[in-house]
Amino acid sequence: MSKFFGQSRTYRRIIVKIGTNVLIGPSGKLDLEFIGSLAAQISEMHDRGLEVILVSSGAIASGAHVLGLNMENQDVRSRQALAAVGQSRLMHTYEQIFDEYQIVVAQALISKSDITDREGYLNVRNTLVTLLELGTIPIINENDVVAVEEIGVKVFGDNDNLSSMVANLVDADMLIILSDIDGLYDMDPREHPEAKLIPKVDKISFEIEAMAGEAHSSRSRGGMQAKLDAIKIATASGVAVVLVNGKYSSVLKTVLEGDNVGTFFTPSSSKLESRKKWMLGNLSNQGNIVIDSGASAALVSDNGSLLPAGIKEVTGDFLRGEIIGVEDIGGNSIACGIVNYDSLDISTIKGAQSDNIIDLLGYYYGEEVIHRNNMVLL
Repeated sequence: MSKFFGQSRTYRRIIVKIGTNVLIGPSGKLDLEFIGSLAAQISEMHDRGLEVILVSSGAIASGAHVLGLNMENQDVRSRQALAAVGQSRLMHTYEQIFDEYQIVVAQALISKSDITDREGYLNVRNTLVTLLELGTIPIINENDVVAVEEIGVKVFGDNDNLSSMVANLVDADMLIILSDIDGLYDMDPREHPEAKLIPKVDKISFEIEAMAGEAHSSRSRGGMQAKLDAIKIATASGVAVVLVNGKYSSVLKTVLEGDNVGTFFTPSSSKLESRKKWMLGNLSNQGNIVIDSGASAALVSDNGSLLPAGIKEVTGDFLRGEIIGVEDIGGNSIACGIVNYDSLDISTIKGAQSDNIIDLLGYYYGEEVIHRNNMVLL
């Protein structure tokens, strides 16, 4: 249980976003001492039963160092090439250092279409949750080699928005943004030495945004405004956010112990409330699923997943990855969730045991029609 400014809350699933200027040392090389300290802290978090996902910048900067190039003013094609060179080296470094703590890391390169696409969203979410269940550390980066618009602007923006979207995607409890500044100031501290750190923000108002300025370095493409944009997404999803200097000693441990470092951004709603609103806002009107009393009890009383055995009827025509309503045999709406199978598949497997899915369909997306992690009760 961690306390921030008098608030008590359990933080179990943590997203850690690492900025380029934190990960890369003054010489342009990966800061191995920092990564080692990070791995040691995450190992302690693992021992406490916490789940951690890293959203890591640094591939382009690492590639630039290897090739002896200056990152500044590189065009889109060159930045893509630098990312291709640097990403493997970045992951190899993480792998070697986390191996010392017997922690397995997993690489996930994500582009915006992977999350905004209905089926892609489901695939990425299920994969990341499974990796966490297996005890690994997923390390995510934007797929810089392909994830650019034709005009050359990065889709997410220095991984700030990516980290907030991942936090929403996996129902994280907290997002910790490790930056090269101490937090949000009332003025740009690089230009105003008298600037004061703001320890807590309950709402990102116009006045708060006006404090952001446009400052960013040549190695990092995400300034303070990009961070605030990302933080708004996270807090609206019920995720607490801490913006803090990544070079602070034992920074993750310090944050999770509730010490007042950096700037703490209060969630604007609960995770359950925000997820329910999101699902209801995207609820498909193409059909629904009717379940028997046993399945209804498993969902409502036991927080279980929806298995094919409990399905009595499928109405309408919908695709895998859509958000579908679930009713009991009396016609009462009891839940909604993201389906792992389309309506035709569910009609085929309804009433069957999960072990028989692959025999009936010839393929297998999991034993659940709707996993409990992809469902909210109404």
